[in-house]
Parts: sequence; structure tokens; C-alpha cells
Amino acid sequence: MPLPVSVPKRKIHLPHDNPLPFHQTPSHEKYQQLTHRLALPLIRHVLTRFRAEQLDADTAATNLKLSRSRFYELYADYLRACAHHQEALWRPGHSGGDHAPEWPPEVLALLHKRLASTPPANYSFAASEVLRLCDFKVDRAQVRRWALGNQLAPPNLKGKTTAPIRRWQRSQIGELWQLDASPHRWFPSCKRLFPMLNLLDDCSRLFTGSKLYQHENLLAYYDFLPTAFLECGLPLELYVDFHSFFFTHTPDALTQLGQALHFYGVSFRYAPTPQAKGKIEREHQFWQNRLPAFFASENIADLAHANPHLTDLRQHRNQHELHRELRMKPQQAWDTAKKENRSVLRAVPRCPWWPFVWSERTVIKVADDGRVPIGTQRLRVEVAPKTRLILCHHPSGHHSVLAAQPELKTKPQILFSNLPK
Repeated sequence: MPLPVSVPKRKIHLPHDNPLPFHQTPSHEKYQQLTHRLALPLIRHVLTRFRAEQLDADTAATNLKLSRSRFYELYADYLRACAHHQEALWRPGHSGGDHAPEWPPEVLALLHKRLASTPPANYSFAASEVLRLCDFKVDRAQVRRWALGNQLAPPNLKGKTTAPIRRWQRSQIGELWQLDASPHRWFPSCKRLFPMLNLLDDCSRLFTGSKLYQHENLLAYYDFLPTAFLECGLPLELYVDFHSFFFTHTPDALTQLGQALHFYGVSFRYAPTPQAKGKIEREHQFWQNRLPAFFASENIADLAHANPHLTDLRQHRNQHELHRELRMKPQQAWDTAKKENRSVLRAVPRCPWWPFVWSERTVIKVADDGRVPIGTQRLRVEVAPKTRLILCHHPSGHHSVLAAQPELKTKPQILFSNLPK
């Protein structure tokens, strides 16, 4: 008697069993739990037909709106129930689907506040603000999806400028800091362009200073630079353009700001072209894309209230935002360089000349009555008439009178000062 020949069963393909393929399934269906999308009897029916070889895998997976791999995971779980004769009681587990936690109310309120302002915040800044203020991590894409679903998507967003190829980069922190000013309409309710000073470490891309000022003048730089030096240390060079604050056409001569920096061992390096300062220029764009929306949503319209927030935003950017060229956070790059001894930063010295070096100094002459002009007043000093003295105008608005210009090997002889002690 001949042995029976095993004939494979033919799989049946029914046109009405083939809805949209998985990749064409609407996204709101793909990311929900299976039992939220389909009734349990239908799920069991499709798996039973597949087990009976009445459907192929692709058709069964499409009927359940699952990927092929996820379908086989589900089918394996179903077979385990069948082995114990529990197929009538089997139900899908909770693997797959959307397990993301619900966004807290304060996150939703903050997103609405930032995206509903005029101008609106971009998605990257909105996500950054959620992390900074709510300690809750969301991605830019999640913010975009939420904004689209809540009619808060900003119209006609400008595309991000592609960063040019990096030509060179310093290997040590403090080797070169890029310095520049950017006038911009930071407050939407005010048409005035306020200058923003930015200071960027070339190696780590860490912002060592960022501040808004009424005017770009010498006193603004005398306020800005020593604050950054006290916080981060003294660099070797500042990368600047040929502005008159930095450059003089007289050979070997230094501007007054250049003299102040030279006093503490910091030199200027001049950018040959505007394009050579691409790193700091792109960081200006970073602030210009974010601050107007932030100030609008917080109803901030003056420098006194703006700058404290700017300090917090700068530190958050340094510590938490990935730099797209370095592929790490600036603070991480800074700390890594320190750990690897790639730092040429110097601590600020304990120098009695410090407040006077960072002041606008002019030569004055003592009048015949023994007085000198200081602001709107004339004050008496205990020196002979016709003596030449140095009047220091400090960024804080205070004044001092010195007997001589700063000299490293001497101590200041202060004839008058109303600086707070």
C-alpha cells in the first residue's frame, strides 16, 4: 500500500480581507493599544484563521493593523494559550502601543503660552523651555505634533540655516573666545534695536557671556567682559572684527579696551572676513529665533527684567542642549576638555587695580581752587593745582579719581571714589 503523500494546504487570499497596508495606516491608529483599536472577538478570529492557514501572515497583520514582526509576537502569545486550551480566554497583552505618560497640566500651559505668543516660539525652544521650567523632557517632534493638533502651529516658520562646513576649531578651552554684538528688535512691543553682546568659547561652544545693553559702547564692554572672566576664567585671545573698540590703524597701538585686556594678558585676534566668525554669527541667530517669542509670552519689555532671564536661558542651553556640530552639550564638551587637561584658562588674579582697569578713564586737571569736575559736581582733592589726575567712570555709574594710570608693579592711589564697598 503506497504511503500517503503530504500535500501542503493552499492559502486562501480574500480581497475583502486586505485593508490598507500597515505603512498607510493613520498614525493615530498605529500608536494606540491593539485592544483600543479593535474588538477582542475580531482579534481572536483573525488569529484562528491564520492558525488554520486560511490567511497568510501579511494579510492577517494588515487586518489587525500591525507590522509583520509585531503580528508574529502576538501570534506566539496566542499559541501558548492554545497549548493550554485557553484560546477562548486569551486576550492580547499590553506590549506595544503608546506608553508615553500624559503631559502634566503645567507642561500644556507652558506650551500654549510659548506657542500662542506673537511672535511664537519655535518648536525647539518650546521643548527646551519645558525641560528648563517643568523638568519634563519632550522632543521637538512631539511639540510639533501637539501644536498641529491644537491649532497652535506657527505659520510660515523660517527654515533652519544649514551650518557651513567647520573649517577649524581650537582644541583647548580658553584658547580663543569669539566676541560679537548683535543689534536686534528683541522686544516685539518696542521698535528699538538693542545690542546683545555674546561671548563663545571656540572649543566647547559654551556661552561664557550673553547680555543685552542700552548701547554698544565702551562701558558696556567694561561691564560684560570682567563678569565673564570672573565666572569662567581668563582666555588667551578674543576673536573680534575691525570695530573701532578693538582696532586702531596706528601700528602697535592698542585701543583703551585693548589696553585693559592686555593688562590681564588677553589679546585680540582679528577676523579677516565676516564669514570667518560663523560660529558666533550662528549663535546670534539662536537668540534671535528664541528671545522675541520668550519676551512676548512673558510680557517683558525692558532690559532690567530681561537680563536675569537671559542668564538662566544661557546656562540651560550650555548644560542641556545638544550642539549639532559637536554632537554633545557645550557644558559636557567644556568638562571633557578640563578632564583631559585641554585648558589654558587662568584664574582672575587678586588685583587691587581690577575695578579701575575696567572703567572708562580720562585725564583731568586740578583747577586753581583745588577742585576737579566729577559728573555734575566739582569736588576738592588734596593735591596741588594743575596736577593731572585720572578720572574713572565705572559701568555702574560711579566715579573714582586716581593719582596715576594702572601699573602692575604699583598699587592704586585713590583720591576719591564713590564705589560701594
